[in-house]
Amino acid sequence: MHFRSQARIAFALSGLLTGAVALAGCGSDDAESAGKQIAEPIAVTYDGGIHVLDGATLELRGSTALDGFNRLNPAGDGRHLIVSHKDAFRVYDATAAEFTDIEFPGVEPGHVVQHAGRTVLFADGTGEVTSFDPMLLSDGKPTTEVYRAAAPHHGVAIELADGSLVVTLGTEEKRTGIAVLDVQRKEIARNEDCPGVHGEATAKGDTVIVGCQTGALVYRDGTITKVAAPTPYGRIGNQAGSPESTIVLGDYKKDKDAELERPQQVSLIDTVTGTLRLVDIGTSYTFRSLGRGPQGEALVLGTDGRIHVIDPAAGTVTRTIPVIDAWQEPLKWQQARPALFVRGALAYVSDPAAKKVHRVDLATGTVTASVTLPDSPNELSGVLAH
Repeated sequence: MHFRSQARIAFALSGLLTGAVALAGCGSDDAESAGKQIAEPIAVTYDGGIHVLDGATLELRGSTALDGFNRLNPAGDGRHLIVSHKDAFRVYDATAAEFTDIEFPGVEPGHVVQHAGRTVLFADGTGEVTSFDPMLLSDGKPTTEVYRAAAPHHGVAIELADGSLVVTLGTEEKRTGIAVLDVQRKEIARNEDCPGVHGEATAKGDTVIVGCQTGALVYRDGTITKVAAPTPYGRIGNQAGSPESTIVLGDYKKDKDAELERPQQVSLIDTVTGTLRLVDIGTSYTFRSLGRGPQGEALVLGTDGRIHVIDPAAGTVTRTIPVIDAWQEPLKWQQARPALFVRGALAYVSDPAAKKVHRVDLATGTVTASVTLPDSPNELSGVLAH
């Protein structure tokens, strides 16, 4: 249980609205589906629903029909996923391959962030931030806290261990930076030197980083620091952090006018020194390519079909792991492309062209399981233990 001060408890808002309709999962074996428990589930979206795989064998264990383009995120409790679907964040029991009756209404549901025992949802259409303890999801109705940003925008929020909230600043026209709010949701810090603020990650020391078109902002020990990009336009829009490292892995784009830039450099942002280093990996990658290993190593799935393993302190590629054939990023971001999901010492890689998902042992650098699916995978995610 995540304890709160009396002031914060008084502020808390309860009230999950349950969905009027819950889509039940259709298991690959109907007789089995009612009582099955899928071990260490991995989930992929496809055009028409969600497939759930056994995390060890990659056997297809269940499927759920669901229309539209859907985003998957770990809920943070080792059992559930949060599915951003139309006008709500819906709670999906991945161990049973079915939706629960819990949903969090939200216009244009966007980012889902887990940190310090709290899960935080951001609804782009209203700027509404909803946070709760994911360990209570199995009880059906977690108490929630709600905060509304000054204006709707494509944003994100992160709750820290002390209960403070980091939230992006922006409007539908432009995004400018972040604000930090205390447990009573009074502003204690702000920085608006971050055009196009996008994405987030947390690092060792309860540190938060968000990307900008000119570098990144770091919030650490009560202070916001701007880390400038080494080029006039240096967009960091997606990041991957690790509790084992003070260095955050980010993407890096420097051609402001490109229809679709296919970068071959990644960024390493040192949250202690406030410095940024670029690493050339010799191949392009996409926003679904970034991950972190169990010792904090930086992982990038390249369009050469390999996982590039980077020592974040040295800023060098130490080895590459071949997984799939070479591929090219599609023009539209919603279109399927290979994705990387990392859980502990295991990496999972999807291959939409071949309709496959692979399981990779990061220690040995070998593919230990593969599966061919009936549909091309798009989003790739899984449960993460609290």
